[in-house]
Amino acid sequence: PYTVAFQTELLKVKPQEKVLEIGTGSIYQATVLAEMGAKVFTIERQKQLFERTKEFVFKTKYPHLKFFYGDGFEGLPTYGPFDKVIITAGAPFIPPKLIAQLKPGGLMVIPVDEGDAQRMLRLTKNADGSYSEESFHNFSFVPMLTGKNG
Repeated sequence: PYTVAFQTELLKVKPQEKVLEIGTGSIYQATVLAEMGAKVFTIERQKQLFERTKEFVFKTKYPHLKFFYGDGFEGLPTYGPFDKVIITAGAPFIPPKLIAQLKPGGLMVIPVDEGDAQRMLRLTKNADGSYSEESFHNFSFVPMLTGKNG
């Protein structure tokens, strides 16, 4: 819960903002964002976890929560651009395709680095497509992997 709260605070979500979440997992982070009024688009790459969590999604009160099976490194370009992007797995690098799907002025919260600990970063996309970076505490996440599993 602490990590979810920390990432959520860094994201500065406002009602009606479009948020892309990479790594649905148990869907806890996505429902926190939905409770805050965000329109959440979440991607899970593990087929078995996707199927199990999909059942929960259809039984909830979150009409603004959209759930997808896919490769998080690809994002959801069809649904972008997004006001915010949050990654809930340790990325080996900052995925350029996710930066491209972020609106100018938008924020991305992402744990970056391989190994046991990742640096929590908050990126702000500039009008020219570049981004500025703020670094926070180290955290430990499961690795962000490419492709689909299952």
